[in-house]
Amino acid sequence: MDGGENRELRRSNVAVIREVYDGHDSQQYFQLELEKALDSCCSVIIIEPTQLGDETAHWITMGNFLHKAAVVTGVTSIVSGFAWTDSCMPQMPLAGLSLVCTSLYTASWQFDPCVKYQVERDPRKLSRLPILGALTAASPVVLVRKDDTRRKILHCTISLAAAAICFYRLYWK
Repeated sequence: MDGGENRELRRSNVAVIREVYDGHDSQQYFQLELEKALDSCCSVIIIEPTQLGDETAHWITMGNFLHKAAVVTGVTSIVSGFAWTDSCMPQMPLAGLSLVCTSLYTASWQFDPCVKYQVERDPRKLSRLPILGALTAASPVVLVRKDDTRRKILHCTISLAAAAICFYRLYWK
């Protein structure tokens, strides 16, 4: 990358991990470049190497799945607790699953810098990226930085509320 292109990327806060193979350590180099981009909090990261892009997209997708599973099972637990007031059976396993998903997410994704990014798949949003035409890969993975504070508060609150309602129903009712 020449100096002018590098300055332009810094100005636009976009990082591009280029798919340039220079020896047997290329994959490690790609990973190091991704770590640098994540640590510098770039608003957009474009990953050209297919293997690294797929692994990163998969990791983010797994975190999204755990988040959604925690929210859905927690809300379902709370609703089932109000729907079946005479039994805790449908409510307790759902609250437990919500807590497990929240715990896994917190332990595995809480401090990972990838948690701040989502994979952008919308073609309209992708077409607005000025750098996309200069890429060498046919289908790069595009990561967009998002604020995840509300997301963490949401699934933690719902999971804890579901568990608290179960605890209350078991011990005080």
